[in-house]
Amino acid sequence: MDQLEWEGIPREKIPWYPTVDYEKCDGCKTCFEFCPHNTYDWDEQNTRPVAARPYNCIVQCSNCAGLCPSQAIAFPPLSMLKEMKDRWHGAD
Repeated sequence: MDQLEWEGIPREKIPWYPTVDYEKCDGCKTCFEFCPHNTYDWDEQNTRPVAARPYNCIVQCSNCAGLCPSQAIAFPPLSMLKEMKDRWHGAD
């Protein structure tokens, strides 16, 4: 795992990782080949990516979603991170 915490919050408490819409995914492997954090495995049988190590994904990174030609990858809204940070540390 590359990131142990974010803004003082343990990484495993933060639900920031990719969700793949398999109805949209065309199996191009762009996400799998791009991700430098080893978040994805490739399911050869079903020819699709699997977020096998979701907590390897760096909080606030969504580059794989931006590169996906079929727009099959989604992340939580950034507002979720702000809300989580406010709850964890107390809102100012």
